[in-house]
Amino acid sequence: MTPNAASSSGPSRRSLLTSTAAATAAVAVGSPLLAACGGGGQEGRKEGTTSGKEAAKILPAFVASSVVTPDIPAKNGSAAGFSRAIPTAQLKTSVPKTLGSGGKLKVMSPFWGTPPRGDNPYYTAMNKAVGVDVTWQNQDGVTYDQKLGAVLASSEIPDVVVVPGWNLMGRIPSAINAKFADLGPYLSGDKVKDYPNLAAVPTEAWQRGIFGGQLRGIPMPAPYVTDIAPLYRKDLFAKKGYTVPGSPDDFLAWAKEATDAKSKLWACDDMKWTAFHIFGVLSGADKALWWNLEGDKLVNRIETEQFLEALEWTRKLYAAGVVHPDAVQGKAGGDAGNRFTAGEVLVYNQNISDWWGKTAEQRTQNADFEMEAFDYFGPDGGDPTLWAVQPANIFTFVSKKASEQQVKDFLALCNFCAAPYGTKEFMLTAYGVEGTDYTFEKGLPVKTQQGVNEVNGAYDYTGNPAPYIAYPDLPEITKGMVEWQQRMGAFTRKSSFFGLTVTEPARWSNLADDFEQLEDDVVRGRKKISDVQQAVSDWRSRGGDGLRDWYRKLLDDNGSAD
Repeated sequence: MTPNAASSSGPSRRSLLTSTAAATAAVAVGSPLLAACGGGGQEGRKEGTTSGKEAAKILPAFVASSVVTPDIPAKNGSAAGFSRAIPTAQLKTSVPKTLGSGGKLKVMSPFWGTPPRGDNPYYTAMNKAVGVDVTWQNQDGVTYDQKLGAVLASSEIPDVVVVPGWNLMGRIPSAINAKFADLGPYLSGDKVKDYPNLAAVPTEAWQRGIFGGQLRGIPMPAPYVTDIAPLYRKDLFAKKGYTVPGSPDDFLAWAKEATDAKSKLWACDDMKWTAFHIFGVLSGADKALWWNLEGDKLVNRIETEQFLEALEWTRKLYAAGVVHPDAVQGKAGGDAGNRFTAGEVLVYNQNISDWWGKTAEQRTQNADFEMEAFDYFGPDGGDPTLWAVQPANIFTFVSKKASEQQVKDFLALCNFCAAPYGTKEFMLTAYGVEGTDYTFEKGLPVKTQQGVNEVNGAYDYTGNPAPYIAYPDLPEITKGMVEWQQRMGAFTRKSSFFGLTVTEPARWSNLADDFEQLEDDVVRGRKKISDVQQAVSDWRSRGGDGLRDWYRKLLDDNGSAD
């Protein structure tokens, strides 16, 4: 892959992959350029969310960045696209003077891989440029939830803490309300203009940074169009004369034709995520998005006919023998991409960043390799109904015990790291030190091995610009990804709690935890649709209806974010 290629169209510049209930994270590093709760209760125990007039008093003003113009402007909730590398001499400046005071900050963050030593050239150069002496307390991303819970339960926490959205479970939301500072006095309204790169962060992303009725989190912006795409082997489709199916029935018929188990070729991997989009199931990416007001009733995704229809269609794929046997056995979803590049499956679903990642990986091994994302279709082959995901899902907080100067240094760090593509600050943040961490080859910045090892994670989480995709090593894929998001964005709707960070009452927060396993059992034929219906009935009686009433009051009292 391209170590210098990145995108902020997924949960991070290195693309963190999340599933419906739990999340695994993968860091994409490799070859040339980047694409890159309020409510009642005592302080620290607030449940609910904040929107409407109350949020308007808290949110920063929005001032779009004009420093660099994207090649493909954002549209319909998509990322913006940058298809070329910017030569060093043409890089713009978005932070004309050092904002940090030279003070110290300790930052705890998840890290996937082996953390670099603290005095490496990248960290040293960043600290000098920002004017803040940052010490990274990198923690294993796989077990980060455990470490995070322990740290937030203690009396001493680092100055700054990164919290991924999928870790907002159990007591962690209430700990955030109790232990992290209100940034409103520094960022609300026109105050954010002291930090121009943060002022260019979309308002809907900032809305997600409201916890416990206060603006506490610096959000990592993301497109609200789904980042899960059905990816197919365009080269093998062309070789075999296949056209992309245009309906669920067409897909099943094609899959039966394309599968040849004796030749170790299967039509697809597990397609459950794709099925949810085809049949218009409410997003499972965030608990608040499971709910939507339909008429005068608040409905949960698991109660809908669409949910059952999606599971039934996926079950038919398994029953027909068109799904790779490793997927049947439930082997890790990350292996699906390897089965895809090996030519054992023709279609799989994954974060759309795989379009670039797998192409970049394969182009030195298989010159004929070509893949694309196909457009979602509806249940009858017509237009799909897609549901927006949250416009931010990773947050960074500063301790309530931090001094005023430490808070300002924290914001200086965030502002620097939120510099847009095409700026000097972006290149340092994303690529490190030229000549040490990366060099230019054929006009493209390419990371050295030192850069791959050291310029990885960390600063990604303390600030990000508005969503962008920039893969100048493969500009046609940059264009393809952005245009796919734009087309799908035209069919994307926002559910009732889109853009809101909701802290559910603890007594109900784990109510639906078993549904993902049940889904997997049903599609593989181990359980029946009637088992899902029974589980939904049990969910209602065990608290689902109470949770519905709670969400409905939240909506009635606060309104939606729009």
